[in-house]
Amino acid sequence: MHHAHRPPCCILFRNDTGVCRPTKGETLGEFEFRRVLLKLSGEALMGGTGYGIDPAILDSLATQLKPIAASGAQIAIVVGGGNIFRGLAAASSGMDRAQADYMGMLATVMNALALQDSLERHGVFTRVMSAIEMQAVAEPYIRRRAIRHMEKGRVVIFAAGTGNPYFTTDTTAALRALEIGADCLMKATKVDGVYDADPITNPSATKFDELTYLEVLNRGLKVMDNTAISLCMDNALPIIVFNMDTEGNIARALEGERVGTIVRGEAR
Repeated sequence: MHHAHRPPCCILFRNDTGVCRPTKGETLGEFEFRRVLLKLSGEALMGGTGYGIDPAILDSLATQLKPIAASGAQIAIVVGGGNIFRGLAAASSGMDRAQADYMGMLATVMNALALQDSLERHGVFTRVMSAIEMQAVAEPYIRRRAIRHMEKGRVVIFAAGTGNPYFTTDTTAALRALEIGADCLMKATKVDGVYDADPITNPSATKFDELTYLEVLNRGLKVMDNTAISLCMDNALPIIVFNMDTEGNIARALEGERVGTIVRGEAR
């Protein structure tokens, strides 16, 4: 099928049968951000269980992402592994840091497979790409293939971090977002943005609507680790920090509505 003269506003994707299909619902033009990378912490997947994966959290995520994917936005996800294994905690107890980090990477693969299962049960085509090759359960991470999956309307989940120890999944999220040409990095948290203190333990903590990268670094705010912030700053990639427990927040952020806190080069 030839699309050389297709108008830019008419977005078509190929489904898994290879047949082109128009997107349903909204068009990409209604989104401020066309391609996004969503960073989920492993702890976010625990819900109220205290350890492991809460199926209700996965179901809520899939329910929110399904209409977004169907409407034409391109979604990639990086998921952490702290709900199963924390490399830093193990290293602080005496385990070799590199060994501990590799174990943490394997934990992210387990989370990625669980998230893939939930999305596909909701009818969302999904691919898991792992930075550590394990062909029986995931595709190897290949940048151009990941972009092609997204162009075809599939949600891509990046697992196993960068494949290297000493790098967090926050840094992975910034790196992958830049590699795939994402318009923004969305970090899902348990609070509704960035505060000057922990709002859970300090009720008088002040929320920031907008911050610059340098303000985050200079104030030592716990948005993402410094390596991730520096990567985003060097490449002018905006970061949106928002509450994932509020249903609809992902769609609202994509549409340009002020949700949570935005971190970028300079205030507008």
